[in-house]
Amino acid sequence: MTDSLTHFNDQDRAKMVDVTEKKVTARLATATGSIRMQKATLDRIHAGTMKKGDVLAVAQVAGIMAAKKTSELIPMCHLIPLTGIDIHFEDNGLDTITATATAKTKHVTGVEIEALLAVQTALLTIYDMCKAIDRGMVINDVHLVEKSGGKSGHFHFQDVPEADQ
Repeated sequence: MTDSLTHFNDQDRAKMVDVTEKKVTARLATATGSIRMQKATLDRIHAGTMKKGDVLAVAQVAGIMAAKKTSELIPMCHLIPLTGIDIHFEDNGLDTITATATAKTKHVTGVEIEALLAVQTALLTIYDMCKAIDRGMVINDVHLVEKSGGKSGHFHFQDVPEADQ
């Protein structure tokens, strides 16, 4: 890990990092997170009986839309032309849905924030669509799973020392 932060100008004020000289490379980032709920809530999602509609279909579209708008929401993020964004859902059949998003680009900077925002927005959408019957849902463990491409190389969450997690 590097100690130098690049988001400050010579007056120690925030700036968007200049990526003009960086090389275009294929870049990929995968993020994940989960939402814990009552079993009855998960059962209704499976049955398709939530009043607001197909919860996972709406959450998937919301996550994709969020990834495409990352630079509008996170001030120092660059506008990145995404070449792909996909979101998958898995659940434990009891009380938890896990969302995993993969963002791709061929650009000069990475897509980690896009993948993370996609996951968080998908999970928030699940919360929004189910809150009428379950306000105690908990979103947790949102993190970057993997990234590749660019100068900093490959990152995999399993390779992070446990103290840093």
